[in-house]
Amino acid sequence: MESERELAFVAVHRESYPRVYRFVRRRVESAELAEELAADVFRVVWQKWGDEPRTDIAWLLTVARNLIGNAYRSRDRLLALQEKLRAAAELRSGGESGDLVVQDAMAALRESERDILQLAYWDELSMAEIAGVLQCSESAARVRLHRARAAFRKQMPVAAGSITQKMGA
Repeated sequence: MESERELAFVAVHRESYPRVYRFVRRRVESAELAEELAADVFRVVWQKWGDEPRTDIAWLLTVARNLIGNAYRSRDRLLALQEKLRAAAELRSGGESGDLVVQDAMAALRESERDILQLAYWDELSMAEIAGVLQCSESAARVRLHRARAAFRKQMPVAAGSITQKMGA
C-alpha cells in the first residue's frame, strides 16, 4: 500500500511531467536525453520531499534548467577530451591514421552505441559480461551490439572498410 507521501508524489508527477518534459525537450538535442533529464527532475523532487514539499512549476523548471546546464557542461567536457585525444593521435601517427578514422566514426555515434562497442572491443568483454554491465539480457545486448556495429559502419569512410572488417562489423 502506498503512503500519503508516495501518492502525493505520484499526483505531482502525473500533473507536471508533461510540462517539464516539453521544457527540457526544447532545450536539448534528443528526446532520449530529454526523457532522462525530466526523470532526473522528479528524482530531485523525491529526494528533497519534506514536510512541505516544493512542487510548483517554477521550482520544477528551475531544477530542470540546472540539470540541463549540467548536461551541457558534461557534453562540453567530453567534446574537449575527444578533441585532445584526436590532437594527440595526430601528433603520434599523422593526419591520415586509421586511428583517427575510427576515432572520428566513434565520435559521431550516440553514447549508447559508443559504450557497447567499447565494451566489446576495447574492454574485450564477453556477451554475458556486456549484458551484465548494461543490465539487460544477452539477446538484447547482442541486438544492441549489432545495431552499434551498423551505425559504426555508416560513419566509416568507404576507403576504411578494412578497419571495420577487423572489428567483425
